[in-house]
Amino acid sequence: MSSSSETRAFGVGVTEDDIFVQSQRLPVLPAPVTTSGPIGWLRANLFSSPLNTLLTLVILGLLILVIPPVIRFLFIDAVWSGTDRDACLGGPNGEVGACWAFVRERLPYFIYGSYPIPQRWRVDLFFVMLAFGAGWLLWLDAPRRGLGAIYFFIIMPICAYVLLNGWPLIGLPAVDTSLWGGVLVTVVVTTVGMVASLPFGILLALGRRSSMPAVRVLSIMFIEFVRGVPLITVLFFATYMLPLFLPGNFTVDGLVRALIGIALFAGAYQAEVVRGGLQAIPRGQSEAASALGLSWWKTTALIVLPQALRHVIPGLVNSFIALFKDTSLVSIVALFDLLGQLRASFSDPNWATPTTLFTGFAFTGMIYFAFCFGMSRYSLFVENRLNAHRRN
Repeated sequence: MSSSSETRAFGVGVTEDDIFVQSQRLPVLPAPVTTSGPIGWLRANLFSSPLNTLLTLVILGLLILVIPPVIRFLFIDAVWSGTDRDACLGGPNGEVGACWAFVRERLPYFIYGSYPIPQRWRVDLFFVMLAFGAGWLLWLDAPRRGLGAIYFFIIMPICAYVLLNGWPLIGLPAVDTSLWGGVLVTVVVTTVGMVASLPFGILLALGRRSSMPAVRVLSIMFIEFVRGVPLITVLFFATYMLPLFLPGNFTVDGLVRALIGIALFAGAYQAEVVRGGLQAIPRGQSEAASALGLSWWKTTALIVLPQALRHVIPGLVNSFIALFKDTSLVSIVALFDLLGQLRASFSDPNWATPTTLFTGFAFTGMIYFAFCFGMSRYSLFVENRLNAHRRN
């Protein structure tokens, strides 16, 4: 080959002997430190722009100002043991942190209220039954979940009613609901409100979309009326005005009346959440089901409603979390939940200290946060599990 042909084939000044062909694959080089690992994550999420950098520094400064005093109050300077207020008074200037001795002393009162001490094993058994049923039902891969639903919605409520209220025929003394309190009331009100409000809300949502004018108008009137008044009004009506509409010899327990009011109130909000999911389903789903010969009930129960509930899982759980926190309002109608028992404990002169109030509210805040955070994490898991087909 001439020099001119070599120049045309391999470029100016390049000969065939100068060409090197790599016979082995080169190792994969790691990504730059600035785009991967912790430094890359910080750069992409916290310092990606001047505005994000400024916000990150401001939030970091606020955390530095808030977190150390809180940790010092709750743990470092806290009082963990004691039998009365003297342990939590501190020095001459009152330098003392959280009075956890107060919480430790009043913890049974926060859990059971005034439930008789010899019978508190019944409350513990109820908590175990509820945790077992909820775990069985919420475990998506649990065996025989249909049997678990029967246990949770039928067997467990009957057993819990007999266990907590008592039945002298089987040796369980009767315990009036006015003695219930603390975590027991909070859990009972929340559980009954959640279980009763969702089916009722689904019926209201279907009724609002019904083609029958009477059903649609009644559903709209109920939803708008309940959503237009505060929960306190509903509780007052259910507790003090509902007995006026009942026969003279017929009475309803105060806790049951509050449960009915909360279920109706929460059902109205659940109805609007479910209705949003129903409207998100394309009309072609119902038309295809009708073409296959399915009735309206089968189309709704087997095709439309399951897809709608899948879309509104965040909204439903958000309503459940709000309901759990709103249970504290039952103290207005003489039912002492966890927060009500805490407020009643503040009147005890044996624990009247400057830090008792803050310690009690910090304790209840941790409990409420634990329940709400657990519900939000579980809803996120269920949402990802049911919408796995949508992930790319």
